[in-house]
Amino acid sequence: MRKSLILPVGFFCFTAMFAVAGWAQQAGTMDPKVLPPIAHPGPSTPAKQLFGRVLTPTEAAARSIGFYSRGCLAGGIALPVNGPDWQVMRLSRNRNWGTPQLISFLERFAREVPRVSQWPGILVGDMSQPRGGPMLTGHASHQIGLDVDIWLKPMPPYTLSREQREEMMSTNVVRSDRLDVDPRYWTPDHLAVIRAAAEDPEVQRIFVNAAIKKALCREAGPDRAWLHKVRPFFGHDYHFHVRLVCPAGESSCDPQEPVVQGDGCSKADLAYWFSDAVLHPRPQLGPVRPRPALTLADLPATCRTVLTQR
Repeated sequence: MRKSLILPVGFFCFTAMFAVAGWAQQAGTMDPKVLPPIAHPGPSTPAKQLFGRVLTPTEAAARSIGFYSRGCLAGGIALPVNGPDWQVMRLSRNRNWGTPQLISFLERFAREVPRVSQWPGILVGDMSQPRGGPMLTGHASHQIGLDVDIWLKPMPPYTLSREQREEMMSTNVVRSDRLDVDPRYWTPDHLAVIRAAAEDPEVQRIFVNAAIKKALCREAGPDRAWLHKVRPFFGHDYHFHVRLVCPAGESSCDPQEPVVQGDGCSKADLAYWFSDAVLHPRPQLGPVRPRPALTLADLPATCRTVLTQR
């Protein structure tokens, strides 16, 4: 594993709230601000306000604690912002942290991408915060260092500037009617890259827009064993979300149920995602009540120690 490089400008967070589906494409900032300490945190303080203010990992051994959407990360490791076949985007978010397993996967997968496609490498979006936990913006998961967003845009054959990393956008490969991929942007390389990720034995699930799943089903050819890992989900039209299995022997990590067997490509499998209710949801009548934010009490008890220890 390559030695981690920590970029100081990444040690910041910013607080604007965006819809989850579009958050990955929100521009970063060239002038990140340090959040002030919370004067009197209490039992009702949202956990995201606490974990979102921590700038460094713990010095403990790396460990995923809890579930992907309800946990934290001990001993997080930073993915170097530049690799031979990857570059990290949106450095101002300070979300290029993960377990050793996630770092190894990204190094391994990034090496594979130029072999299976014409992409020089990958652009890496959000991983986890230094100590995992709920995020101030954008994700319900990515809390235990085993999730990563990969942009649906190839890494360019040159090193991006800091400004480009904050302001460049990925490519929306989904057609405007949401029924299929856009042939102007979708290429065989997209299929090859997603397939290479799905075939990695440590990958548990990959989330994509339903139109992308539909295209993969149509174009996969006779070898379809990898397709069952690729699951349709809201958003994910600019990036695909890779989730790894819990590390072997790590009892503190709560595993997700295995994906169902079959390629997930039948009309019945995809019907919900292309229903009128999903594609054209009715406007909400009256104010929308937000879901209560997770507090420390909602996370594994060990996360309180992770939050406060060196």
